[in-house]
Amino acid sequence: MWALFLSLLVKAILFGRILLFGYAVFLAIGYHLFVRFYEEPTLRRKFGEEYVQYCAAVSRWLPHRSSFSTRRK
Repeated sequence: MWALFLSLLVKAILFGRILLFGYAVFLAIGYHLFVRFYEEPTLRRKFGEEYVQYCAAVSRWLPHRSSFSTRRK
């Protein structure tokens, strides 16, 4: 997802095409809506409280250091 979005942004800048920039923004919004309203609720139903804890520990889009551990105890 990020590769497509970034490549469209680079092409929009290099070629000076506002249409490509609009398309990149449209795709980013589409991806966000899909993840937010389909993928996350599906994973929440499938994995329950463990997924809720995971969501609380990590960011949705931008990576950061977290104390979340994938090891099971």
